Amino acid sequence: MTRYPDFDTMPIGHAWRAGSAGKTRASTDPYTGDTLTEIPQADENDLDEAYRTAVEAQRDWAVAPPAERAAVMRAAADVMTNRKDEVVDWLVRESGGTLAKAELEWGLVRSVMWESASMPHHVEGRIMPSDIPGKESRVYRGPVGVVAVISPWNFPMQLSNRSVAPALAVGNAVVLKPAGDTPVTGGLLLARIFEEAGLPAMLLSVVVGSGSDIGDAIVEHPTPRVVSFTGSTPVGKGIAEKAGLKKLALELGGNGPFVILDDADLDLAVQAAVFGSFFHQGQICMRINRIIADAAVHDEFLDRFVARVRALKVGDPRDPDVQLGPIINSSQLEGIQDMISRAQQDGAEVVLGGEPFGPTGQCLPPHVLTGTNDVATAREEVFGPVITVIRAEGEDDALKIANDTEYGLSSSVFSRDVDRAVRFGRRIQAGMTHINDAPVNDDANTAFGGEKGSGIGRFGGQWAVDEFTTDHWVSVQHSPRPYAI
Repeated sequence: MTRYPDFDTMPIGHAWRAGSAGKTRASTDPYTGDTLTEIPQADENDLDEAYRTAVEAQRDWAVAPPAERAAVMRAAADVMTNRKDEVVDWLVRESGGTLAKAELEWGLVRSVMWESASMPHHVEGRIMPSDIPGKESRVYRGPVGVVAVISPWNFPMQLSNRSVAPALAVGNAVVLKPAGDTPVTGGLLLARIFEEAGLPAMLLSVVVGSGSDIGDAIVEHPTPRVVSFTGSTPVGKGIAEKAGLKKLALELGGNGPFVILDDADLDLAVQAAVFGSFFHQGQICMRINRIIADAAVHDEFLDRFVARVRALKVGDPRDPDVQLGPIINSSQLEGIQDMISRAQQDGAEVVLGGEPFGPTGQCLPPHVLTGTNDVATAREEVFGPVITVIRAEGEDDALKIANDTEYGLSSSVFSRDVDRAVRFGRRIQAGMTHINDAPVNDDANTAFGGEKGSGIGRFGGQWAVDEFTTDHWVSVQHSPRPYAI
């Protein structure tokens, strides 16, 4: 199969073309530093065209038979299957993910497309009771119109597609802004796949541009009815301030607690902790940010955990034996190193660490720290291969530590007593809690969302249908009624 053409243009409205901003940004391989493509950036005029043509195309798409929209989703899943090697290759080269991470992401994207194929038939209305004789109250449910999607660089294709595919499936048009580090896997590659699957033109535009040029405009523009954003809490708060009365679906930062109670299976806990802490270099919002271990098992867990982490292989993500690849960019690496330094100043001890290496100097060995909940690496979202292990003096102390954060995205609890773990987990202030499992969930058919500073709204399953549709109440008076004024 012939690979897609060079990704040096973007689909804006009627055609693939260069952006009009008058400046170009390169997409680079974070491991080798090689330039993968150079893209002329979009400006506000391009964005306005994307929105204007989306409105035009969405009218016909909204009234298309559900089976027609479902067929496009199934065809897109088939394209993903046929182009697996190409997609995985792009994910490894552009996001720096290992082969295992790229394969997982490819599978998640395809699964969401398959799930989205069912969504057109799940947009259901209802009949509501009425106290007025002869009156019928109907509620019709339909697409919101145009959806703006802003996605991050860490799981670029999945975190774009989990909003794009459901939004399209239920009859909307989408304008997508991918992250600057991953414009191909976060947007352009996905657009080519939907195009090949038969999605009508103008329903999906991808605007690749700097935040200073179009970051505010994509949110403030009057056209989109829903803004779907995945990213940091500070940026999410800014979007909430700028969006006005638009509906928001925001999945923001996390500071995931991984709680090990005194009766936990330590072999299982160690395996899950290694995966949840260091998969994709820890660059996942749902990752473990803090391990909270009961004092009765703390030392034994730490010894086993460090031994397993020390054996992890770091390097070229193309090597199937490598488990950690590069950090996405030098700025992100510097931020992680600064956080480690500040944690040490706060009293944390680095039990395991190392210096960055590799062709770009962005391969950071996994770091294990011990400290309290107040050290920088426990207090803040690290978003890198760094984990802090905290000692808890019993179950109540563990719960207090787990909830002592501004975030509330994901969490895990380990105990041989499942009922005890569930009771504990339900008291954690988080949108998601996993019992005897890592928080980096590889199940596509789940709902994601946070509490507190981790966002509003939910992504996945029936929640996705609800996020991208709206109710319209229509009352019908079947028999004459008296009106008193």
